[in-house]
Amino acid sequence: MGINLRWSVKMNEWAPIAKEYDPLKAGSIDGTDEEPHDRAIWRAMLARYVPNKGVTGDPHLTLFVARLNLQTTEEKLKEAFSRYGDIRKIRLVRDLVTGFSKGYAFIEYKEERALLKAHRDANRLVIDQHEIFVDFELERTLKGWIPRRLGGGFGGKKESGQLRFGGRDRPFRKPINLPTMKSDLYGEGPVEKRERSWSREGVRDWRARDRDPERNREKRWLERERSWAWGESNRERERDSKEERSRGRERKDRERKDRERDRSRERDPKKQRDDDKHR
Repeated sequence: MGINLRWSVKMNEWAPIAKEYDPLKAGSIDGTDEEPHDRAIWRAMLARYVPNKGVTGDPHLTLFVARLNLQTTEEKLKEAFSRYGDIRKIRLVRDLVTGFSKGYAFIEYKEERALLKAHRDANRLVIDQHEIFVDFELERTLKGWIPRRLGGGFGGKKESGQLRFGGRDRPFRKPINLPTMKSDLYGEGPVEKRERSWSREGVRDWRARDRDPERNREKRWLERERSWAWGESNRERERDSKEERSRGRERKDRERKDRERDRSRERDPKKQRDDDKHR
């Protein structure tokens, strides 16, 4: 009974996307680590980061766009992202000394619908031969945020040995000690049901956002969780499909080798009889 209760509590607390930034959890593939496993996590835990006060614009209408070609310009970004809605401002981050692009930018939309559509559809879009990464701005919207340069952030490459989980690029994996439960909240329920609930809540939220800011802030976060989870569920299906194909190929290889071994055994007695006759 006690174990089931603990599992229930953990299940209610678990989510693939972090709602608050914790460097210790971000360093764990399922968000359950109790001790940091690299020095960068220690550095992030000790950091006292304050978001840049010089940044202007509405953080809840701003996208973070990374992995850009260093030759990509503001004009090219505007051409690619204006298809999703009206853009208020594009800020391509450049080196203060050289003026060259650092490979990432921030795009602020005029409407939240355009923001959510771009977040859903523009991720992994190819611009100037580079597959880009798109996420919501987190510096001013995610409590406790620590940037990559201080040991925090999300994502990362395996070669660096400093992977960070809980973001869109690398969501938390479900802990193995939690029971498998389907949840409409994270895109695991019927597609038709999800689409109906999304469309209804989206319209309701858009018309009522000015009347109840606190309530609509929670709804905006819910919409963003669903948008994140939709992409993650697709990636999980792709991984499952690849694993299934791989297992199928291995099974066929084993069957082929077994058949060859059986044929070889059948030929050996015949060969032995022929040799005896010639003697």
